[in-house]
Amino acid sequence: MNSESFDWHTFLGRWQEEWVPREEEDEDGQTLVSQGRPGADEAVIAAAERRLGRRLPPSYREFLAVSDGWHVDQTAGVYQLGGVADIDWFQDPFGMTPMYEESLGDHPREEEVLLAGMWRRALRLETDSDMSYALLDPGDSDEDGEWALYLYKGWGGEYPDRYPSFRAYMEAMYRSFHGDRAGRPDFVNATTRAQDAHVEEARLLALRGRHEEALPLLEEALSFGRPRSAVLLNQLRHLPAPRGSRDYGLLVADARYLPELLPVQAMEPARGEWRPGGDDHWLGMMAARGVARETAEAVLGAMRDGTHRYEPPGPWGRAVAEAREPARWGATDAAWRLLRDALPLWEAPGPSLIAPVGLLADPVLGPLITPERGREILATPRAGETGPVPEPTPDLDPPGLAWLTEAVSNRRASDGYRCVWVEGADPARLPALIGGKGARLGAPADQSTATWRRPAPETGHAEPWEDRAVVAVGRSTDEWIFAFDGDPNHLNERFVSPAPAASSAGRAVVVWRDPARMHPEGHPTAFHLSVAEQGEELYAFTVRGTDIQRSGAIPEALDPVRLFRPERSEADNELRVLEALHTELGLSLPRFALTRGSLRTFTTRSWTRAPREGESFAYIRFVRHRS
Repeated sequence: MNSESFDWHTFLGRWQEEWVPREEEDEDGQTLVSQGRPGADEAVIAAAERRLGRRLPPSYREFLAVSDGWHVDQTAGVYQLGGVADIDWFQDPFGMTPMYEESLGDHPREEEVLLAGMWRRALRLETDSDMSYALLDPGDSDEDGEWALYLYKGWGGEYPDRYPSFRAYMEAMYRSFHGDRAGRPDFVNATTRAQDAHVEEARLLALRGRHEEALPLLEEALSFGRPRSAVLLNQLRHLPAPRGSRDYGLLVADARYLPELLPVQAMEPARGEWRPGGDDHWLGMMAARGVARETAEAVLGAMRDGTHRYEPPGPWGRAVAEAREPARWGATDAAWRLLRDALPLWEAPGPSLIAPVGLLADPVLGPLITPERGREILATPRAGETGPVPEPTPDLDPPGLAWLTEAVSNRRASDGYRCVWVEGADPARLPALIGGKGARLGAPADQSTATWRRPAPETGHAEPWEDRAVVAVGRSTDEWIFAFDGDPNHLNERFVSPAPAASSAGRAVVVWRDPARMHPEGHPTAFHLSVAEQGEELYAFTVRGTDIQRSGAIPEALDPVRLFRPERSEADNELRVLEALHTELGLSLPRFALTRGSLRTFTTRSWTRAPREGESFAYIRFVRHRS
């Protein structure tokens, strides 16, 4: 820190000029004539240094020469800093050193060691406080000779707050002084006007796509407690971290912003990630902000069951509706391109909204917003403002099926999978083609947790021998729709391919990979392919190690003898057959939608037949009981 460039006269004079009591002090008629005292002479400061046996750090020394003490008036903590005659060594009167030393562990960080030793060597500055202490530590200094200042609130029990110098502490206390009084209508001065101008400047910069320039302006304004700074800053921080949560305060009750922000505030409780008190606590908090309870309950319910829809007005709203159709069937890159192209058309419902954060709460479109796409939204000029257009983020879905051999967000490379593709059909027809009794598409489901949703054998109307699958449904290309299960049971001899039933609407393909790791030792990985048309199976094969079972006229490009070679690894064989399926049949699957997106699901009919006379079966179900 270069203290020579800091003018203590100007800084303290401005603080004194702006000083007004807190609102609670007004009631008692308390006033303060002066926050400081005349500065100490150099000789007086030097005498204090001889008494202490140390030269004081530069910024504190310069402060004393301007004001020999100061009324800090922090809301909770230190109220008065003493002058030259008042300061003395702290000497750890409460025995904090042993407690902090005991917690150091075998490999403490440097800052932990410094803090443990601070209590015995620190210089105490405050003379009036609420069990709080302002401590300058000569053992924690920088290249400019500044000592770190630790603010310890004894009544709180937390670790002390560290400031790199006395000047940094005073600047923070000045901002705190402003923040404590920001709500007072009579608290208007040059600083508040300048910070409010920064907020407005940041708002316009953000709308022009210059969000990185807006951030520091809003961060500084927030440190002064200026209105709107927090809610604008939260929007700039939320979109690059779309899975996180942000607090939009009283704005959720404003009719202009409620449709956009209340669902966003409901995202965390809808996911079950809420503090003790659950829904009632959240609903009470929304009520305290002015949101009608029935409104909050309806929004939370829609968020929880996946039926909420982000429906903004105008051209942007029409683009959102158009993007929802490809997105809900897994074409997330196409959906994102529609949204990206329409971003300049987004209009703010009021001056406190600078980005379409309501998009995050949509169960279909929200998952499309990755951190990279969130930053692209912020970098795109919108709401009638102009500026440079950012470089588009790349598409996220690779072509074909090869990604199934790679580790992704919710599955390992060695995981099993099974999938049904149907050519030339509507994905909404899949429950009628291969679904169980009464099957229908459910609400959009988070695919990042899809592999843990397999139903127990006795669920619903299923027989214990049945192997039903919870499948995610979508469209992989213009020609093919799919039903995918990322956590299948074992492929056994009673397997009945759903391809013939699915092919009544067009050509159908079934692929099933059953990894060896799911079986006892000695059972190799199994891979099955079956293709059907007009209700009849055309060809099929099942490969288990070197054993190949086949039927029908298999095209040369899909011949299992050609694709599965014993001298190659299982992973290499799998990659080759998946590439062949993409090349020969045009099959693909949307990686993003199946691993990080949101797709509708249903439960299929059994993939295994009933046991015949003389056959037996067994299954094991594990149930964990709470102790």
